Amino acid sequence: MSLTADWGDAQRHLTERVSVLVGDDNGKYPSGNSLVIGGDGEAVIIDPSVTVVARGGAPMSVDAVINSHSHEDHMPGNGFFSEARVHIHDDDLPGARSLDGLMDVYGLNGEIRDEFSKQIVDEFNFTPRPDAEGFSDGHVWDLGRVQVEAVHLPGHTRGHSGFRISGGVFFLSDIDLTGFGPYYGDAWSDLDDFERSLTQIRDEEAEFYVTFHHKGVIEGRQAFIKLLDDFEAVIPLRHEAMLTFLAEPHSIEEMVTNRFVYRPHVQHMFADSVEHRSAVMHVQRMLVRDEAVEVAPGRFQAI
Repeated sequence: MSLTADWGDAQRHLTERVSVLVGDDNGKYPSGNSLVIGGDGEAVIIDPSVTVVARGGAPMSVDAVINSHSHEDHMPGNGFFSEARVHIHDDDLPGARSLDGLMDVYGLNGEIRDEFSKQIVDEFNFTPRPDAEGFSDGHVWDLGRVQVEAVHLPGHTRGHSGFRISGGVFFLSDIDLTGFGPYYGDAWSDLDDFERSLTQIRDEEAEFYVTFHHKGVIEGRQAFIKLLDDFEAVIPLRHEAMLTFLAEPHSIEEMVTNRFVYRPHVQHMFADSVEHRSAVMHVQRMLVRDEAVEVAPGRFQAI
């Protein structure tokens, strides 16, 4: 159980039992849009954001926290709701159970690992939950006249999951349908898995699709499919941009410097790591497709 807080207009009711707790600036990072689901037996919160912590809780007492995956912005409330159970996909359990486990998800090392670890604790209220419980694809939480079903959608992380909720609500988490496009730049990310997940959710039928960031609530399948098409199209656009760059031989490090994921002005401590991981996956794809060759050790050129 937990303390409750008044959310006023920032609580958007989708159904009688499902609400979105809209994060600051419409869920823009570092905040996000959390879901609360109240059943006759229990209530849960999905991905309690920094805004949930700052406001002092949810608009109802919650019995359990469900994390869509182990990233810092999706778990700020794990420690705040200290008496609630924590659930996360089996594949992402290490990131919820310890700070070192979370750092392994990102794949950060050395000084950047230490710096980001401190930021996650100070700014995202990260609290290890060694008691976190795993779930797998298809797991159902029956809360009493409302159910939440886990849908494993890996790629962003190994355990990244969406949730199918009674009443026509589907929570997409970090398949956030923004112009930035899919993020697959961590050690536990995978481009092929992400594309398979995008294909999988195309068949989801819902009245409301909810993203953790930016878009928030998307009403109706037609609007959802249009946003999904645009989001998915970013992957081949990045790929073609990299192929064009490789018209002349270049190394992965030179691709990192050129920037294909982030804009040049963006300064994140882990930007280079994300660019490196993303470039490696796209180059591997090029080699498999016979679109590029390794012309010298560590240097690649488009064919």
